[in-house]
Parts: sequence; C-alpha cells; structure tokens
Amino acid sequence: MKSKRMLRNQKGFTLIEIIAVLVILGILAAVAVPKYMQLQDDAQNRAVEGALAEGMSTMSIAYGKLALSNGVAPTMSEVVAKATANAPASDDFTYTFAADGTVTVAGQTGTSVDGATANKQWTLP
Repeated sequence: MKSKRMLRNQKGFTLIEIIAVLVILGILAAVAVPKYMQLQDDAQNRAVEGALAEGMSTMSIAYGKLALSNGVAPTMSEVVAKATANAPASDDFTYTFAADGTVTVAGQTGTSVDGATANKQWTLP
C-alpha cells in the first residue's frame, strides 16, 4: 500500500511544460547569437580605433619632444622618424608611420584583431 501512495505523490514536469521551456530557450538563443556576433565585431572595431588613436598620439608626442628639444618646429620627416623609433609596443597591432604623416595600424595574425586595418592622416600643427 505504501508504494502506491508514493507513486501518486511524485511530482514531475509535464510534456507541455518541457516543450514550452525548450521553445523559450530556442527563441532566446535565436536572438542572443546575432547580438553576440555583432558585439564581437564592435569590439574589434573599437580596438582598431583605439590603436589608431594611440598611433596619432605617438606622432603628436614625437612632434612635441622634437619641438622642445630643438627649439624650432620639426619637419614631418623628423616627426615620422621619431615616432617610428618610439612606436607603441603591442602584441595585437603593428604601427606604420609614413613620410606623408599617415598612421596605419594593422592587426597581428592570430589575434582577435587579425586582418583589421585602419589609417589616418596626421598633420603638422
């Protein structure tokens, strides 16, 4: 008699409840995956923008140091040479300073920013 009573008192989920939970999880997954992918792209873009800003800052600092040490406004080639000699240390990006003042950053192979590139023109003040 005791075993029949135990069977009647056992509670569980019905098939409809389980299906409802699976449908809700499916909807959440369908919405979350594209958002996650977009989040990764946005993060990569922001990382490249930050690296580019760092390269521009390196050019400005090089200009300032040269102007203060020489007492005269440096030329673009002097600024580029100084910036190249003091390029930011990064495991994720390489920095290139061109003779016309163009700063280019490129993502290193095998990193989260692999293949991402950007450039911007720096001008003498």
